[in-house]
Amino acid sequence: MSHDEIYKTLVIDDTAYETRWTAKFARRPQYKAPDPKKVLAFIPGVIRGMYVRPGQRVRRGDSLVILEAMKMHNDITAPHDGVIKTVSAVVGQMLAKGDVILEFE
Repeated sequence: MSHDEIYKTLVIDDTAYETRWTAKFARRPQYKAPDPKKVLAFIPGVIRGMYVRPGQRVRRGDSLVILEAMKMHNDITAPHDGVIKTVSAVVGQMLAKGDVILEFE
């Protein structure tokens, strides 16, 4: 292996860093900005309460859903004011991390 294959220079905030470049790092998924209109399960769990329905207007901080994960009840609140477009989960449904719970218009 040549030196160029093992190390790469990354520039972050105008500072150059020489770092080892692994195949695992090269295969990682690229960063994708979250969609502000979607509320996702941040951890695998079960829906224990649903407080909204399509067409309902909510304000930032209103309770949307209770997601039970690791024996804890997580109150997921509205990240912003808006109207609920779709509700993709029902009470008792098991969700994986990243599953869509609901969407805003």
